[in-house]
Amino acid sequence: MLGYEVRETVAWLTLDRPEKLNAMTREFFGELAARAEDAERDPAVRSIVVHGAGSCFSVGGDIEGFGELGGIADRRAYMREALRSLRLFEELSKPTIAAVHGHALGGGCELTLVCDLVVADTTARFGTPEASVGLFPGPAVVRGRAQVSLHTLKYLIFTGATLDAEAAQRAGLVNQVVPEGEHLARAEEWARAISARSPLALATAKQLLGAGGWDRYPHAVDAVALLQGSEDLAEGIAAFTERRPPSFPGR
Repeated sequence: MLGYEVRETVAWLTLDRPEKLNAMTREFFGELAARAEDAERDPAVRSIVVHGAGSCFSVGGDIEGFGELGGIADRRAYMREALRSLRLFEELSKPTIAAVHGHALGGGCELTLVCDLVVADTTARFGTPEASVGLFPGPAVVRGRAQVSLHTLKYLIFTGATLDAEAAQRAGLVNQVVPEGEHLARAEEWARAISARSPLALATAKQLLGAGGWDRYPHAVDAVALLQGSEDLAEGIAAFTERRPPSFPGR
């Protein structure tokens, strides 16, 4: 579901599952890691832009696919795969840009959190609604504090609220808001500006600017894996599939 194309000095990554609003399957995270490594190894690539095909950036993880996970070992393996790929993407030596339109929810929002720059058009909506199906956003808990305040992160996780593009900019999730449909053009402008600068200098600056938080990685893996075996998650998936409000038992 992840397209990859190099145009001049920019690697373009396209979340390309528009019929499912670019919902992320388990396989997506392996693709993300592989394409990130392709871009890192290519000397022609100076920056990476990630964006969504169709009507939005991404609505996050494929919820129906969560029910296909096996026991605790498989659930931990899945979380490790997801967090490892996001960490790899964040720690690339080359600047990354998220160009967002429409929904960037759950894993979609978390992917923007590990990008260096974020441009959003006026249709963009950001949120971490995982608790509505009995989960919490592991990567956002690990990395969110690097971008937003603790109060903002708790507000997003606890209430499931979504922020429009301007509110997301005020919260620190977005660098710049542009008119509808202009997010890719602005991302390309930024990429061209990056290409005119010393790649060694930028890589060094990026390494030094790297924020902490990954020390909580093992705790997030274990916590989310345990929740994936809960009755709350089973009820959340059932309610999502049946398009009804969930009734969580709290266990």
